Amino acid sequence: MCPGHLIPMMNMAKLIAKHSATVTIVITPRNAARFGGFLHRAVASGLSIRILQLQFPTTGYGLPEGCENLDDLPTLKLTKNFFDASAKLQEPLEEVFEELNPRPSCIISDKTLSWTADVARKFEIPWVIFDGMSCFTRLATHNLLDSKIHEQVGDFDPFWLPGLPDKITITRSQLPGMFNPGKGAHEKGINIIREKIRAAELGAYGIVINSFEELEKRYIDEYRKVKGKVWCIGPFSQANKNDIDKASMVNNHECITWLDCQKPGSVVYACLGSLTRLTPPQFIELALGLEKSKFPFILVEKGGSRTEEIEKWLKEDGFEERVKGRGVLIHGWAPQVLILSHPSVGAFLTHCGWNSTIEGISVGVPMITWPQFSEQFFNERLVVEVVRSGVGVGAKSVRYLGEEDAAGIQVKREDVCKAVKVVMDEGIEGKERREKAQYFREMAEKALEEGGSSWLNLKLFIEDIMLHTNKDMAG
Repeated sequence: MCPGHLIPMMNMAKLIAKHSATVTIVITPRNAARFGGFLHRAVASGLSIRILQLQFPTTGYGLPEGCENLDDLPTLKLTKNFFDASAKLQEPLEEVFEELNPRPSCIISDKTLSWTADVARKFEIPWVIFDGMSCFTRLATHNLLDSKIHEQVGDFDPFWLPGLPDKITITRSQLPGMFNPGKGAHEKGINIIREKIRAAELGAYGIVINSFEELEKRYIDEYRKVKGKVWCIGPFSQANKNDIDKASMVNNHECITWLDCQKPGSVVYACLGSLTRLTPPQFIELALGLEKSKFPFILVEKGGSRTEEIEKWLKEDGFEERVKGRGVLIHGWAPQVLILSHPSVGAFLTHCGWNSTIEGISVGVPMITWPQFSEQFFNERLVVEVVRSGVGVGAKSVRYLGEEDAAGIQVKREDVCKAVKVVMDEGIEGKERREKAQYFREMAEKALEEGGSSWLNLKLFIEDIMLHTNKDMAG
């Protein structure tokens, strides 16, 4: 339960419902309110979507009242507490499950909520996991678990990722937590969660993925050889055709008015995701790097518990006043898909979370990649080396959630400025990068159209579940 997972799950519900299936969204009250407009518009449009709210338990887990989302946590060191609390939703879900009419034919669950596998098992229906990652990442992860090659190298020694269709190198310091865990007590707690998720995944009936065949076909084909039932039915963000739904849960669109006044393809949009918390020194380098580039920009600032420090610097340094007219700061949430879809945006500086990555790819915007944690360095490799529509800022290692201060300053203002100038370059390489980005935008649009690859995959997924249900009824 964090925006980068909830938003695509809601969009996926819309896509499934458009295929004449009845979808029940299980959600907690605060998250339901947060996405209320989106959900009610979907229902009002005639889609067969039901909303089932379960009270989130915060008492006894050290969580603030009303904390029902990871980005609500005052500190990410409470992540394990949050996961422990969310597991208590199992019993109330089981209590209301039998009352649902029509009876659900399967459960599609975010893979991190591994306890939902027990619910599916109890009611003898398929447990299908939604994975907010690419097939590139899933294949790379599977092959590393199988080969354990990462255990034979030093932290910063490049090695070939085994068994991939392309020759791609990475370092151990850039690998996700299951291969490269942090040393803090917080990270040890997260490792326990990872092991539970991984163990539960092995019993999944199948996987639905927010990707499309044309983007990573060779990786999808190879991963299907490993896992069998894999349905790529994205990009989910393309399910929204109106600006209200593209804006998701943000109502303030002042930045769009500003974008309307900018030249086509001239603006850099910089946002590092819902969970990334740059330290004040690292945020300063990002801000000054954008300023130094001389390009117009939108910078989204989410400082979490460090917001006051960042706000203090902004005021004392005079940054906002200095860049007024050329730079826009958004404090908190931004209407990301709406911004990325605007013709004035020419580049997306991103943390490479898969949700943001697929959104950038889907609208044809070249990317400046700055991975932070989790599988984000894998996504960077896909964008830069496979899709070839992005340029990296030069990040060397993951920044562990809750331990950002220990990482120091990894990326300097000169690195940011250089990467922006490379991506925005009007020369041959810049032109080729933009052409690649536009090609995949066209492919993303076609994938969801009737007869497109994702449309067909979704049809096949629903048919598979129906066949499974009918067999059980006949048995």
